[in-house]
Amino acid sequence: MNVSFQYGDSTLSTELPDSTVVVRKGETYHDPPTVDPRAATKEALAKPLGMSPLAELAKAGMKAVIAFPDRVKGGAHPLSHRRVSIPIIIEILLNAGLRKEDITLLCAAGLHRKNTRQELYQYLGSEIMDSFWGGRVKMHDAEDPEGIVDFGFSEYGDVVEVNRLIAEADLPILVGHAQGNPYGGYSGGYKMLVTGLTTWQSIRCHHAPSTMYRQDFLPAGIHSHMRKQFDAIGRAIEDGMGKKFFVVDAVLGSDSQVLGVYAGYAPDVQRESWKLAEKRTNVYLDMPEKADVLIFGLPRSFHYGPGMGTNPILMLQAIGGEITRAYGAFREGGVIIAPSICDGWFNDEWFPSYGEIYRCFQEVVDQTEATRFEEQIAHNQTYIEKYRHAYAYHPWHGMSMLYMGGIAWKHASAIFIPGARKPGYARAMGCTATPTIADAMRQAEGYVGRNPRILALPDLFASVPVHLHIRNR
Repeated sequence: MNVSFQYGDSTLSTELPDSTVVVRKGETYHDPPTVDPRAATKEALAKPLGMSPLAELAKAGMKAVIAFPDRVKGGAHPLSHRRVSIPIIIEILLNAGLRKEDITLLCAAGLHRKNTRQELYQYLGSEIMDSFWGGRVKMHDAEDPEGIVDFGFSEYGDVVEVNRLIAEADLPILVGHAQGNPYGGYSGGYKMLVTGLTTWQSIRCHHAPSTMYRQDFLPAGIHSHMRKQFDAIGRAIEDGMGKKFFVVDAVLGSDSQVLGVYAGYAPDVQRESWKLAEKRTNVYLDMPEKADVLIFGLPRSFHYGPGMGTNPILMLQAIGGEITRAYGAFREGGVIIAPSICDGWFNDEWFPSYGEIYRCFQEVVDQTEATRFEEQIAHNQTYIEKYRHAYAYHPWHGMSMLYMGGIAWKHASAIFIPGARKPGYARAMGCTATPTIADAMRQAEGYVGRNPRILALPDLFASVPVHLHIRNR
């Protein structure tokens, strides 16, 4: 069969055996049916899990903060969860006696780049932005010394620091998405809080080799130690605030369409929303054994932004992330083939610390040893200023991406990058560059033998990825 894989701004084709298992949305799997997002949101808010309805919790004179995810996930179409749910929540608060000036919208961007006004308009919509822009739409700033509250440590000894604005709100509301995620199984719930509204000192407690290189990190799921850390930090924040977060999470499909909405106390919302999220996220393949070879392509730009498929650190992060998602159908010690133009474009405007992290990585044996550069990278004032004022990623974000790349090193015997324009960048990340996918397949036989079982994901990053397993295993 002829299969075309994502590759830079186009595709790269190759011939594969007819026995290859090809995973495609709409053919291999289908999303559960959508719901009317407005009706589903209103119903969830009227009958929340583990808490009173928002209409009863809200009182005149209260200050409410509605936190929502940044541009990286959630979609920007007219019926996306943020765009639909936030106006409904605002209407409930106003009807309960709050004034518009008592309500603040807070983007839970974590260590991601702050979103521009244009980007906020794109995914929040003009109805929200026209009403609240001009002081009532805030971006989380993990480096604002006056904007962070320290609540000590979680039961696992993790740093608990959180955005002051939401910590001091009378009504702290989290609008999130229960989407499949290699970090802890699903987004939304406490995960959005502890990665989106905290600091790098807190995030490095779990986005770190000590957590990510445990065997329970794979396959991506809710039973990992990372997930326990998320929940423990979330509970510690609630204990420090003396109140619970009111969570409004939507389970999203492959194109960020709303499949269901759940509201209330975070642990209850997680438990119930994950039942539907499991049906959307976990795909079970009819394969007798796990694949020896996993093939997928890297476009130039995907969820973290332009250059993700060319920046060598983010290239390897994407590979490690996909091993985590596909580990239920990919054998330990198998081979990864990931075509990429690999031209060394770091996109320094968005990812200013990545070039230095790449150079530091050349001085160490592996990702675990690279932790000694964390303080140097995280405290670089030039990078911090770009994060705070020039729409760049936080400097430590690159360290967490480097650590995810280590998953590829730990669980694959070889990683091939066909089509690399500057092969040295692939070699520097521990990969092998080849001219074509066919060349990579021939070399892969040296690791997995002839006639390997092949799993192909030609359109992997064209929509929200799924997590792969073998049926009846």
